[in-house]
Amino acid sequence: MERVTSSEPLHRRLFRPRATPRYPEREQKLRYLLETDFFQGMTPDDLVEVERMTTMTTCRRGRVFFTPGETGEVLFILKRGKVQLYRVAPDGKKLILATLGPGTVFGEMALVGQRMYGSFAEAVEDCTLCVMSRTDVERFVTTKPRFALRLLELVGRRLMDTEDRLERVAFRSVPARLAAAILDLSGGGTRLSGVSHQDLADFVGTYRETATRVLNEFRAAGLIELARTTIVIHDREALRQIAEHG
Repeated sequence: MERVTSSEPLHRRLFRPRATPRYPEREQKLRYLLETDFFQGMTPDDLVEVERMTTMTTCRRGRVFFTPGETGEVLFILKRGKVQLYRVAPDGKKLILATLGPGTVFGEMALVGQRMYGSFAEAVEDCTLCVMSRTDVERFVTTKPRFALRLLELVGRRLMDTEDRLERVAFRSVPARLAAAILDLSGGGTRLSGVSHQDLADFVGTYRETATRVLNEFRAAGLIELARTTIVIHDREALRQIAEHG
């Protein structure tokens, strides 16, 4: 392998022009990994090794790509789109566990505290994912301390997020839970798109009719504007107050 100075930018070390034929799909995967926060700080050699052990796939919106009873242990790296993790109760009621965005790592792998047993994973937007097997993750965890630390950080953040949601469901009113959900899902922006009233109801653990009533109250107060599957936020501070004290 050609030696380069450590001061050379990482993207140049990975994607410098070569005399040999180029492999667009491989380079695309490398770019995806390079842009994922989870892999920041890894050496070029480490990233190339991750690229070799991952499979890149795409999922169209609405596709359920993980279902209860799946036996294979895999780790997904979401590059593009959004994924919804949820469970379905015996009475058919849907409980959304999380809505994940680009850069998220998730999957069914007890080794690193990632569990999806009994859960569905559905692409709520067109998605691009990279997939790693248990064998490859085990090898990386035991040989790459930085990778292992990133996984521990990931599991810790996911646990805190879950505890926050459980606290909201147990102790906070539906308006407080809906206000928090709108703020969380909008990602700091002023528009939340592609989310129906039923989606929001599932996310906060209430009925669609209740969610619609509370959303209409928010609209009447001038906090939001409603369209079919879009919410425009007019007053984030007021929503934050409701989320924290409602």
